[in-house]
Amino acid sequence: MAGGTWTVQNKVRPGAYINFKTQGGTLGALGERGVAAYPAPLPWGAVGSVIVLEAETFASKSLALIGFHPTDPRIRHIAAAMSHARQVLIYRLGGTGAVKAAVTAGNLTATAKHGGLRGNDLSIVIQANIDVSGAYDVQTLLEGESVDSQTVNAVGELQGNSFVDFSGTGALTATANAPLVGGTEGTGSAGEYTDALAAFEVMDFQVLGIPVGDTAVKQLAVAYTKRLREEEGKKIVTVVVNYPEADYEGVISLKNSILTTSGAQVPPIHLLWEIAAMQAAADVNESLTYAAISGASDAWPKLTNSETVAALKNGELVISAANGRVFIEQDINTLHSFTADKNKAFAKNRVLRVLDSINNDFKQIFADFYIGQVSNNADGRNLLKSEFVKYLESLQGIEAIQNFDPQTDLTVSAGGDMDAVVSELYVQPVDSMEKLYMNVTVSQ
Repeated sequence: MAGGTWTVQNKVRPGAYINFKTQGGTLGALGERGVAAYPAPLPWGAVGSVIVLEAETFASKSLALIGFHPTDPRIRHIAAAMSHARQVLIYRLGGTGAVKAAVTAGNLTATAKHGGLRGNDLSIVIQANIDVSGAYDVQTLLEGESVDSQTVNAVGELQGNSFVDFSGTGALTATANAPLVGGTEGTGSAGEYTDALAAFEVMDFQVLGIPVGDTAVKQLAVAYTKRLREEEGKKIVTVVVNYPEADYEGVISLKNSILTTSGAQVPPIHLLWEIAAMQAAADVNESLTYAAISGASDAWPKLTNSETVAALKNGELVISAANGRVFIEQDINTLHSFTADKNKAFAKNRVLRVLDSINNDFKQIFADFYIGQVSNNADGRNLLKSEFVKYLESLQGIEAIQNFDPQTDLTVSAGGDMDAVVSELYVQPVDSMEKLYMNVTVSQ
């Protein structure tokens, strides 16, 4: 369904067009959260489509889907994201043109399921079965670990598995170990990021992580975010590293990173995976200010007080450490040029989650139950208003908004066209306590 913002009532496509702005000091069934999307290079995995990692099955399926166990330090950043998100979407970069590793042992040829360097870590072992005369046990190994085993009498009986495809005919020949070779990465190009963003656009997610330092890619991601938020009505948030010049409520810029408890320095583009997942998983009534970063021993690089203040004023998300805790200093986005329509409240991610949820959920309610189904007359509009009121009262019930009065804060009326409805909503999101100012008087 179409969506976005509106200035005059001139839209052609049926849809929900919603504006947010500050009014007089007050900011103008909840959808499920917890999905983060990332374009990222991988040495294994499907090419040209989105790899979907589910929290419930990550432990059992990560090896087949992305080539590594969840505990492998080479995918620490992905595992960190999965510890928060219910779903992680990855578009594999560098896979286009990748060559699949392969090996031929006698009449049997084994070819890696995917192109890339990880295929070179596969090998095939063929041994005579000790119980069945004429049968052979064919094992697929990844870095020496058996990931598939089949007992067959001939090459043609073998079935492909999650790691290799088999081809050939005739009898099998015993071999102690036949490593796959020749796997290479693809050439890769800037166009892959465009392909990734296009693939994500048709999927449901809350946060896009861009784990790369290239300025051109970050500019592309910011433009993509603005288009989806303002023209398509899809209120996603994007997390980048060191790009506060975005100056936009839909973009979060990570300033620094962490040291792990083992003393390792985590590059900011790796920590970004966890920060983006935390943002995706945060509830509509939750702030990540002072939220702890698990497995961290210190901030890196650690900012001074003046550096922290300057970064916060510049719209950067800072990692700090104090009293044995490593945490997000303040849950903010890059918006720092405030206007009458968008004041400093829009820089707070908890506030933005509320507003984005209202947009996404109102749009879904309208699409699922009203568009093309309910008459645009007084009874129909009252029904729509009643639906909106129930939703807003549920937000107030979980302290996402406050002071909502359905009699004065929400109207639903006829628009300029006979099929149009105009709604005016005044809403006051709730933020979390962050600053304590206290006067202490000492008596004599």
